[in-house]
This record gives sequence, structure tokens and C-alpha cells, in this order.
Amino acid sequence: MNALAARRRHPAAIAVLLLLGLLVTGGAYSFLAPKDANAAAQSAAADDVANGKDLFIANCATCHGINGQGTKSGPSLVGVGAASVDFQVGTGRMPLPGPNVQAPDNKVKFDEQEISDLAAYVASLGPGPAVPEEKYTTVIKPGTPEANKAIAEGGEIFRVNCAMCHNFAGAGGALTRGKYAPPLDGVSPKHIYEAMVTGPQSMPVFNDSNLTPEAKQKVISYLSAQENQTNVGGLTLGNLGPVSEGLFAWIFGLGILIGCAVWLGKKAA
Repeated sequence: MNALAARRRHPAAIAVLLLLGLLVTGGAYSFLAPKDANAAAQSAAADDVANGKDLFIANCATCHGINGQGTKSGPSLVGVGAASVDFQVGTGRMPLPGPNVQAPDNKVKFDEQEISDLAAYVASLGPGPAVPEEKYTTVIKPGTPEANKAIAEGGEIFRVNCAMCHNFAGAGGALTRGKYAPPLDGVSPKHIYEAMVTGPQSMPVFNDSNLTPEAKQKVISYLSAQENQTNVGGLTLGNLGPVSEGLFAWIFGLGILIGCAVWLGKKAA
């Protein structure tokens, strides 16, 4: 007992006990303490970028270069932002199956997570437009005076900035050198917004200085209202305007008149 008591009174005993206590406390805290949300988010983002890089090298690097710097076959992607990738890949325009005047919308080849990873990698190459917030891609439904006013304002913005290519009803139209403005019916609000901020193909870029996010939302809401509008009568003829209407009049209207004239001539004879 005397020997045991002597060891307990050893000068180093207190230091050893404090060290053990600190080790136990630190270990318990690291095991039980809540995880840092920022650190977890950064780790997840790093994983997305790494996965996106693998997908990029396997599917995109042939045309856009290993580091997205561009080649003779494809432009640089440095600074195009996540929104451009989400639009191009999310509508099936990319990967492009072959050289063409314009990339058409096609079957989407990647799932949502893969598209998000690709967008995260390209966004890491340089600052650019981000994927829009959901509140700006939510369609304003008509029904209240405020909603109807917002949709009317969206229609005015669309007619001033977009109708000369996409047609007043968003039915699309022909451009120069074999290019075309695609129809906008059936296009998701998010992709319409991304097209406005990235300017694919021949489309100009409408950044927040040109059109605020709220104004873009109004345009999207107008297009949705136009698409769901009830036809009050008559043939729409694709909503393509006076060309299709004139062609219809010449082929059918004039044809019917000629037929009547021939029939009356034969009857008179």
C-alpha cells in the first residue's frame, strides 16, 4: 500500500492524468460533435467537380480540349458558366453528334446528377452565369390583376427583344445561313432562362443589366400563358404569321375559286 501510495504521489502522475483526460475529451468531442456544414458542402462540391471532370474528359474533351480551352472543333468553355452546360447538355444539344450549322435539341444523354457534375466542373474553369434560382423560373399563373399585369409586361418585353426571331407566339423562325430560331413551346422555364443569360447559337445574351431576373420571369410566364391559351376559333397554321396565311389563301382559296370557275364553265357549255 505504501508503494502504491508513493506512485500516486509521484510528481508526474498529475501530468499523466491531465494528458489522458485531454485525449479522452478530444476524442469524444471529435466523434460526437456536429459536423461542419460548410466543410461537408465543400467536400461534396469537390466531389462533383472531380466527377464532372471525368465525364468531361470522356465525352467533351475531343472537341473542347482536355482543360476546356477549346480546339479547332469546339470553342473554349472557360467562363461560359454552369448555366451554359445545363442548357446545352440538358436539352440534348451536347454532346454534338457531328459537325452541323446549328446544334438541334435532341435526346438527353446524361442524368440530372451527371449534368450537375459537368456544370460544376466547367464552372470551376472560370466565372460565368450560374444555374438560375427556382424563384425566377417559377411561372406566374394568370388570375389576379397583378399576375395578369406581369404576364402582359412579359409579352411586351418578348415582342421588343425576341419576336423578330422566335415569332410573336414563340413558334420559331428561319435565320440566315441555314440557322433557325427554335420554337419555344414545351421548353422548360429553366432552360428558357439559361438561354437568355448564355446566348446559345445566334441568340444575343440578356444579362441582368439588360433584363433583370424578374423581367426574365415575366417573359417565361408570358410564353407559358401563350402556350396554354385557348384557341377561340380558326386554324392557327402554326402561328407562323402572314406567310403561312397567304400560302393557305393562295393554295386553297384561289384553288376553290378556279374549281368553281371550271365547274360553272362546264355547266354553261
